[in-house]
Amino acid sequence: MKNQTIKEKEAGAYEKMKSAFHYKNALAAPRLQKIVINVGTGTLMKKDKNKNEAVATRLSKITGQKAAMRGAKQSISSFKVRQGDPIGIIVTLRGKRMYAFLEKFLNIALPRTKDFRGISPGAVDNVGNLSIGVKEHTIFPETADEDIRDVFGLSVTIVSAAKNKEEGKTFFELLGVPFKKEENK
Repeated sequence: MKNQTIKEKEAGAYEKMKSAFHYKNALAAPRLQKIVINVGTGTLMKKDKNKNEAVATRLSKITGQKAAMRGAKQSISSFKVRQGDPIGIIVTLRGKRMYAFLEKFLNIALPRTKDFRGISPGAVDNVGNLSIGVKEHTIFPETADEDIRDVFGLSVTIVSAAKNKEEGKTFFELLGVPFKKEENK
């Protein structure tokens, strides 16, 4: 049997979830909506303005889509941040790029993570979205080893149409997300 893609697994998840959650309509089943990748640069821009551009360039290579700078919503004097100062970089993926990124993330990048034993089931929030923190961007194959001077972490949020935590966790398991095995004590 050939390996299924994420899109094929998503299409097949309806039949498996129908019996568990009693859906009356195929459109009631959860599906992937978007993937949001965030990098908080914070004080990085105060020290060297070129580092924000370097992080944005690397994030664009990883995702295949141009990264957008996000500014501070309000001034906070204790953090020495003014309204509009760039404090983060974001990429939102939908459609083909979303599926391609998720395939790469689950099958290539996560297994390259040091001491990876699975994603905590608690990473699924109460509305059925999955948020994963990555400590080093170097797990992605697009980051060449000679380019690495500043290693940064990023947050990957996979947004689904699930209605609650239980439905979301089941949906992500059917997609092939490697969750940690719960031990019975």
